[in-house]
Amino acid sequence: MNPEPPSPVADALTTSHTVLWRSEADTQAFATRLAEALRAVDGDALIALHGDLGAGKTTLVRHLLRALGVSGRVKSPTYAVVESYALPAFAVWHLDFYRFDDPQEFEDAGLRDIFASPGLKLVEWPDKAEGYLPAADWQLYLSSTGDTSRTAALQGHSARGAQLWSACTGP
Repeated sequence: MNPEPPSPVADALTTSHTVLWRSEADTQAFATRLAEALRAVDGDALIALHGDLGAGKTTLVRHLLRALGVSGRVKSPTYAVVESYALPAFAVWHLDFYRFDDPQEFEDAGLRDIFASPGLKLVEWPDKAEGYLPAADWQLYLSSTGDTSRTAALQGHSARGAQLWSACTGP
């Protein structure tokens, strides 16, 4: 039996791009463009951040939160699991599942309501909650290529993801 070909709609919604950030300034510039794109969609998106320890996931989130107007200390949610930020235009949740030993911990932590509500969800180590998270608009895979350079491979999986990518790259 031959498998069914992928749906043209699914193909149209899946995009893939790879960029090189040569410095932290490049990461910051990307985060600034992403912040503008998120404002255009009322911040309603799920971005899954993948990468080894030290790949730059939290650094990207910090630059993004600053670009969105968050002031004060931006803490990593590694121990708390979630840090929330109430912006004037939309809510933001930064989640880190690194310490999860079992995906069921997502359910045990009572996080389902966050993902059912509008707003921006930035998730580090999403594979640790596999099967519990809704589909991400973006899967962002970061890898270190030197002291300050990073490769960012982005996969968009929704119309929202494609819209964000288009806004981030500009004309």
